[in-house]
Amino acid sequence: MCGINGIFSFAEVSKLSKRINGMNQSLLHRGPDAGAIEIFDNNIALGHRRLSIIDVQESSNQPMVSSSGRYWIVFNGEIYNYLEIREYLEDYKFVTNSDTEVILASIELYDIDWFLSHANGMFAIGVFDVLRDELILVRDRFGVKPLYYTIQDETLIFSSEIKGILASGLYEAKLNELAIDDYLAYRYVREPYTFFDGVYQLPSANYMTVNKSLSMKLTKYWSLPTEFNQQKTYDEGIILNKFKAKFERAVALRLISDVKVGTYLSGGVDSSLISAIVAQHDPKLNTYSIGFSELNEFEFSRKIATKYKTNHHELELDNSIYLDVENWKNLISYKDSPLGVPNEIPLAILSAELKKEITVVLSGEGADELMGGYGRIYRLAFEYNNLEHKDYSFYEYFMQKYEYVDRKTRDDFLSVSGNYREEFDIANQQLSDNTNNEEYIFRFFHEYHIKGLLQRLDATTMCQSVEGRVPFLDYELVEFVYKYVPYDLKLKWNTLSSECEAKNLVLSEISEKLDTPKYLIKKLSEQYLPHDVIYRKKMGFPVPLSNWYNELSSLADFYLASAKWLKSGVYKKLVDQLSQNERSGQLLWMFINLELFIQQYFNKTYKW
Repeated sequence: MCGINGIFSFAEVSKLSKRINGMNQSLLHRGPDAGAIEIFDNNIALGHRRLSIIDVQESSNQPMVSSSGRYWIVFNGEIYNYLEIREYLEDYKFVTNSDTEVILASIELYDIDWFLSHANGMFAIGVFDVLRDELILVRDRFGVKPLYYTIQDETLIFSSEIKGILASGLYEAKLNELAIDDYLAYRYVREPYTFFDGVYQLPSANYMTVNKSLSMKLTKYWSLPTEFNQQKTYDEGIILNKFKAKFERAVALRLISDVKVGTYLSGGVDSSLISAIVAQHDPKLNTYSIGFSELNEFEFSRKIATKYKTNHHELELDNSIYLDVENWKNLISYKDSPLGVPNEIPLAILSAELKKEITVVLSGEGADELMGGYGRIYRLAFEYNNLEHKDYSFYEYFMQKYEYVDRKTRDDFLSVSGNYREEFDIANQQLSDNTNNEEYIFRFFHEYHIKGLLQRLDATTMCQSVEGRVPFLDYELVEFVYKYVPYDLKLKWNTLSSECEAKNLVLSEISEKLDTPKYLIKKLSEQYLPHDVIYRKKMGFPVPLSNWYNELSSLADFYLASAKWLKSGVYKKLVDQLSQNERSGQLLWMFINLELFIQQYFNKTYKW
């Protein structure tokens, strides 16, 4: 896990060494163990900050060059199956035991497509081909690892974080106002856009080839399977055994490390299952939980820690720590965007505790998206099918229920355009029209929702130089589930009559009462976990923001009264209206975060 930087131009770049070193320094938190740069002809530079995980020897530092001298690489992430890939590379003369050199060898002996077709991992990669004067930028299949780029004055600048681009001195920050509407709907800005005008996310599951004239070619190298299993006849036992083998391999791959590995242990089924499996590999496993005095899951995380005799760490927060705006600002400064998920703050605090003992942590992101864990929203297809009058498409119906700040509220209160909405609506409506409604929800969550959670994971771990790994997003596991796990084993009716009973009920009366979300994960968990941990009602990672609405309202008075992206004089009405929403605290928290971010980033000069 590291931070990568690069400057690529066909014209000489002034003060190139100072610029790339400044970029590296801005990412020190991503790689405190080593840092280096490589400069080519005063117009190309690569920079790297290293967090040593695999082959911690100095010989594995980056930028690294291939044996022929043709390819130079900067790489952030891990290739979990690098030893398997290495078996195909007998003709290459290795000088390290690192996964980084396996990438170089793969490209040199074969090509980037061959490597990507074999690689199982999370990665953001920059490769400079000296022979062809060509840059290749690559991002992993789900976007676990971030990668940003911009083109300014015939120069391409890329970095693991936007602050790296700002530190280059080649870009002047300007707010992309179109991103405001997107953030309030989704909690983050969807690929390829960002809050910074002219700065883009490299789309996940893509690589981009750039030549010296800055002509760019984007290639998508992986997609979700076209299949989506909805068979009604199947052998549950056989599928469960195959799923178990796939998931245990996914976990085992993510234990490959030359430093200590731990797990989050919230007390929910996903983190508990991961912790139980890892504990069988590591009898001295460190596990970590965090919560609030008035809302936590410690009772359940302690059960798992006791059962598997883990070295358990538990942090309890109170609202004074959470509502300290300086903590928000600090994390915003690492993330380069507003916070989107309320538990980012406690997770960042927990990461400081993690770093005392471990450098790698396994996390449960992706389980809900894989197996229908958000029961109420995954049952929207069922609810829509039972409507007597369908006055709008399923996609429109889904958006009404999914988006965090609804469209009318955004239109009523925002003074900025929501033009991205139309662009994404067209693409999503087409996808919805070409799939059945149940399938569409799963594809939507993998295409969009999970990306925001992964941004959360990267920011909250890397701010403390900790690497987060996500076994539920192993691409081989995801492909297996799409192709071979029937829908009924993801979101399963509890009895033969449950579906009929549900037809006249609202979703809150159905989910986890007449059905079992993540059914197959829970069946697998029966082999590892107590029954009450598996089958209790889902809590997620609770932060009691709605309990603190009065405190948030006071912060809103201070920060939102003069927010230029809100229509004049509306902020008090906004605060009153949001208070009626079941997500009141979270929504107001998002509005305040947005203004904190804008004040922090767009009132200063970066270009020099």
